[in-house]
Amino acid sequence: QVQLVESGGGPVQAGGSLRLSCAASGGTFIGLAMAWFRQAPGKEREFVAAISWPAGGPNYTDSVKGRFTISRDDAKNTMYLQMNSLEAEDTAVYCCAAGIFRSPRASQYAYWGRGTQVTVSS
Repeated sequence: QVQLVESGGGPVQAGGSLRLSCAASGGTFIGLAMAWFRQAPGKEREFVAAISWPAGGPNYTDSVKGRFTISRDDAKNTMYLQMNSLEAEDTAVYCCAAGIFRSPRASQYAYWGRGTQVTVSS
């Protein structure tokens, strides 16, 4: 059973950067596609980015293209989300997920972390 734990969230001013990490325990990332989702207060969960295994074919939601970069280090069982030029609209709880297929659909991911809060102040 893969367990995922996010870290790296926190408060940041608009225009700043954060790097989120997602670490796996009880299993391995190898063979799994990985993704980041986020949920802002009062809004539905939203796809942010996903990456295949082996690392490749990343895709992003339009609102983060050019600002966020998803990556993975399978040797460390860790996935990352580098977030630059943060905006107030990026404020949300960010969750990582793992599944067989890379997809923007949350239902395609079997394993989920509990999330880390990102708060961007303008």
